[in-house]
Amino acid sequence: MDQRILFWINHDWVSPAMDRIMAVASSWDFWLIPLAIAVVIVVIFGGFRARSMVLCAGLAIGLTDGVVVDSLKNLVGRPRPNVTEAGLRVVDLAKAKPRLLAIGKPLQVKTVEPGILPQRGPSFPSGHASNNFCVATVVAMFYRRWGWLMFLPATLVSISRIYVGSHWPSDVIISALIGSAVAFFTLAAAATLWKRWGGRMLPRLHQSHPDLLPA
Repeated sequence: MDQRILFWINHDWVSPAMDRIMAVASSWDFWLIPLAIAVVIVVIFGGFRARSMVLCAGLAIGLTDGVVVDSLKNLVGRPRPNVTEAGLRVVDLAKAKPRLLAIGKPLQVKTVEPGILPQRGPSFPSGHASNNFCVATVVAMFYRRWGWLMFLPATLVSISRIYVGSHWPSDVIISALIGSAVAFFTLAAAATLWKRWGGRMLPRLHQSHPDLLPA
């Protein structure tokens, strides 16, 4: 079933437009500069809730990517489909520095021949899926009315990892659950610590904001 869904997404959804959309969505390097600028703007101009959200997101990603994902990759060691599955399409942006400049260049599209493409680390879990769902969960908890919209780009990024041939569907599904679970754990711990110790460390700020998360 995993292989069937992989080739369905990787082969049957194919079009030049989809290739470019999924390659852009899947490239962390492409989004690095825009995301850094967005974080700086939020930290400088945002209020208590926005800054707390950024801090909690950073902590949650650090725990997700630096501890859980890395540990599971070393423990499971599952090969990526772009190494083992003959005939799989591998889609990527062209080489460029910064990667934003690759948007107007022809894509790199290859077909897997076992033993030809280099190994790029274990397949499970997907850092892209876990990190994006981690952030989406944090945003949704801080901004209950519209924060759930962050799950839309998180889902797009996760599907793109299957489309470009980097991950198995099961990698992405389980990784999304891992990212959300770690985010919930981090937020619960942060909210408890703020309630118990915030008044001692930052009494004025705590008086104005006794709860970390909105009711």
